[in-house]
Amino acid sequence: MRNILIFSILILGGCQYFQPKEEVSEKPIARVGEKTLVASNLYGLIPANLSPADSIVFVEKFVLDWVKKQLMIAKAEEAIDFNEAQIQKRVLDYQYALLVHELEKKHIDANLDEEVSPLEISEYYGEKSENFVLRENLSKCIYFKIPSKAPSVWRFRRNLKNYPKDTTQIWEYANEHAVKAFVEDSVWVKFDEVLMETPLKEVNDKTGFLKANSYIEVSDEDYIYFLKIFEYKLVGEIAPLEFIQESISNIIINKRKIALKKELEKKIYEEAEQSNTFEIYSN
Repeated sequence: MRNILIFSILILGGCQYFQPKEEVSEKPIARVGEKTLVASNLYGLIPANLSPADSIVFVEKFVLDWVKKQLMIAKAEEAIDFNEAQIQKRVLDYQYALLVHELEKKHIDANLDEEVSPLEISEYYGEKSENFVLRENLSKCIYFKIPSKAPSVWRFRRNLKNYPKDTTQIWEYANEHAVKAFVEDSVWVKFDEVLMETPLKEVNDKTGFLKANSYIEVSDEDYIYFLKIFEYKLVGEIAPLEFIQESISNIIINKRKIALKKELEKKIYEEAEQSNTFEIYSN
């Protein structure tokens, strides 16, 4: 019987999710209080590419979701003292916000320039650098994770201590033996992330650790971890421009979006003013 009912759902049509019980002319699928779901309510909602079995699953889930939704609405109506005027105002406000958002999005998509020059980024940083105080330590460094049994580790250690001399030998050795390496010595990185896979992650005073060390070597049962630090920035200091230039670029683009929204609002107002579309009456 249930399969016959679901089959009827798959072939009937309609456009409302529910209708008052007394207006139902076809056999109901589900009922919650005075609200009734009928087969025609699902017309056009079932994806055309579903198999019969998947269609049945879709319908069963739709019906169950409908019941749950109506039960929540009924409980809300019972528990909350609704003010119909306030509800309608919220609905209209939401509708307004949605329509305006889509209009603004269309205007922004058509007019937004997403190219931000290095000069713009530099100028913004110069004006607003106090807004970019670091919440975590940064460093410029190189890092290597070498198996304890790798050959000639002593030579690699010597070369690394002499960095930037013998860099070719360092890169060749790391390429052959390192399990993990970070070699971008001019890039600012979060110091906690550098230490994440090393025994040094347990260090509590990382600020003090940075101040006291430029070359670090620690080991566990399987690996030797080499870290050479060239420069650092500490929590509370101003972030270096290189580290935050992408964030600044995003800020500048967002400001352009806000400006485009205001531009659109002004344009619509002025056009309406010119065409006498509105009038503000004085008392």
